[in-house]
Amino acid sequence: QVQLVESGGGLVQAGGSLRLSCALSGLTFSSYAMGWFRQAPEKEREFVAAIRWSGGITYYTDSVKGRFTISRDGAKKTVALQMNSLKPEDTAVYYCAADRTIVIHTMVDEYEYWGQGTQVTVSS
Repeated sequence: QVQLVESGGGLVQAGGSLRLSCALSGLTFSSYAMGWFRQAPEKEREFVAAIRWSGGITYYTDSVKGRFTISRDGAKKTVALQMNSLKPEDTAVYYCAADRTIVIHTMVDEYEYWGQGTQVTVSS
């Protein structure tokens, strides 16, 4: 059974940092790309970042480039999203997702498995 469990969300002031973690189980990591998405109130879920497990290739949406870093740890079976220089517009529920592919996708429908989400709130 595939499980993705996010943690690390919280309340932070603008300019601050948070580190999200996604604990994985039930996956053959090398066959997957892992993504982080976010959904703000009354908005559609949007792509934030993704990493191909094999090779570590990463991809980011423009609004987080230079501020967010996605990484994976095979020993810990986790995917992390380090978020620096946070802005109020980063406020959202953040979701971890898994896509059984070696190609990085940015569309919600491409991802097969999802975590329950973790709330990130950035105050101004």
